[in-house]
Amino acid sequence: MKIPRRKPLTAKVGIFGVGHYIYWPQFPGLLDEMHRKLDHLVKKVEAHGVTVTNFGMVDDAIGASKLLPKLKAANLDLVFVDMVTYATSSTVGAILRGLDVPLVLVALQPLKAMDYERASTYMQLCNDDFCSVPEFQGVAIRLGRKAPDVILGTLDDDPVADAELADWCGIAKALHDLRPARIGHMGHVLEAMLDMHTDPTAVTAAFGSHVVQCEPDDILRHYRDEHAAEIEAKKREILAFFDTPDPKSDPITTKLTDKDLHVAAKAAVALEKFIADKKLDGLAYYYEAEAGTPMRELVTNLIVGNSLLTGAGFPMCGEFDIKTCIAMLIMDRLDIGGSFAEFHPVDFQRGSVLVGHDGPHHVNIADKKPVLRSLLKYHGKPGAGASVEFNIKEGPITMLSIGVKADGKFKFVVAEGESVRGPIPPTGNTNTHGVFKPDVRTFLKRWVAEGPTHHFALGIGHKAATIAKLAHVLGVECSRVTPRP
Repeated sequence: MKIPRRKPLTAKVGIFGVGHYIYWPQFPGLLDEMHRKLDHLVKKVEAHGVTVTNFGMVDDAIGASKLLPKLKAANLDLVFVDMVTYATSSTVGAILRGLDVPLVLVALQPLKAMDYERASTYMQLCNDDFCSVPEFQGVAIRLGRKAPDVILGTLDDDPVADAELADWCGIAKALHDLRPARIGHMGHVLEAMLDMHTDPTAVTAAFGSHVVQCEPDDILRHYRDEHAAEIEAKKREILAFFDTPDPKSDPITTKLTDKDLHVAAKAAVALEKFIADKKLDGLAYYYEAEAGTPMRELVTNLIVGNSLLTGAGFPMCGEFDIKTCIAMLIMDRLDIGGSFAEFHPVDFQRGSVLVGHDGPHHVNIADKKPVLRSLLKYHGKPGAGASVEFNIKEGPITMLSIGVKADGKFKFVVAEGESVRGPIPPTGNTNTHGVFKPDVRTFLKRWVAEGPTHHFALGIGHKAATIAKLAHVLGVECSRVTPRP
């Protein structure tokens, strides 16, 4: 089973081609050929599930100045500049200077190599996609802008170029939801976790997201209402999605009780109503409340509802860690999951480290049906109730931690590894065996040396390069810990 997304992944992408107006009267038919190349790229990009606007060809400085306000008005997440043939840098100068949207230069020539026996200037111009790239890059730097990324290859039958197009469409989807996101912040930092403190204004400055300060009472008022039919429906949903096995070795676990199921379902229903009220796209929270009160029961039993929401693309992050909530949102929009995780005991026999956490997880990246156990206590925290346990899918994994440097700026710390088969402790917490190069001991020392927060978002697939590109777009420092291929 897989939880469907609450809202589809999408982005708004603009594409325009550049050329040199002098060529058109010199070489009849060349402009039509350039439009065909442009249309071909548009179809390739549309195949990645984004909304594409084709702005046509720009072949002089006047055209660039006229296009700039149209690009701004389109509220785009990303712009591809199709380098269909040589063009002077005036075709993009005004746009580089005036557009606050990432630009990617796409230089995909039709031929893998020119047919030298039949070569002509016309043929060369049809395949001169890279010719202007150095000029465009140099002008961007002279204008004080970031040098645009470049996709270089052939228009067809080029898996490397196709993968880069897909990566940038994924980045556009992340930007589409990250910048306008409303991330709830509820409660307080777990006492003494100094690395959890985050300035909400710094979040807006770095990512565009707005931090919505929320009160636990905003959920409690829904929890007090007995939405009997909705609670029963949520119970059925939970039991259909999770296994409820007998306890194993851990004495603080029991088989899921009827009471814990009811409380978890009731809390999940209240949480959904609270999210709708506040129009949230994610939530980072921690609250303890007075023992024996309805508030304590509520805030310590959000785990099941959180995991269902996280799987549906709504990141829920425990321990008030809004930085990791942002990291989870990024991973989800890159369609690789994004579980709330930290490092657990090292397995020196297997050369792995257990990677997991209590609390919310992205259940859509579980290797099999996830488990619910009742816990008699939450270790290190108040309360008791249902908790989620599963392994991550075997295969490649990526981790993203967002730390804060001494100057208050955010820093991405990224690593790739492998999730491998192995036993996990039956403690009602999610875990997986992570293997990292060159070896677990060296990797962990290198990871902590980069100053991450102690949490991170865990996703499937190897996406460190994509995350590094996103960091570059956002102007956030990014450190890749594991060796690059």
